[in-house]
Amino acid sequence: MRRHVAVSRRDEEHLVAVIGALTLLLVYQLIGEVIVLAAGLPVPGPVIGMALLFATLAARGSAPARLRDACQQLLTHLSLLFVPAGVGVMLHFKRLGAEWLPIVVALVASTVITIGVTALVMQGLRRMQGRRGP
Repeated sequence: MRRHVAVSRRDEEHLVAVIGALTLLLVYQLIGEVIVLAAGLPVPGPVIGMALLFATLAARGSAPARLRDACQQLLTHLSLLFVPAGVGVMLHFKRLGAEWLPIVVALVASTVITIGVTALVMQGLRRMQGRRGP
């Protein structure tokens, strides 16, 4: 037995807009994958696709409202994207136990380096703006 759910015209238009925006995101990802495969670049295709999308939006001056809304919807459910990573961690739990020291060293070192680089960039930007911090 099939149930019919009443959907308002506004909800239907919103759904179509979100699907269109998601399709646009996937098209840019596909373009990035094609570029990586064709050029043999050692960079993931989605990164190239994201850079192309950024360049397009920067040249355009802003993101279309539909794309902005779709991305906001994705961001509200971002935590779901961590489920596969968590499953992968559990799948390789023995390996993580055997190699915990290099992993911890890499995590701590990369965190310290990131904080340091961020501080240097912030300091440089403040100098460029003519404002000095305390």
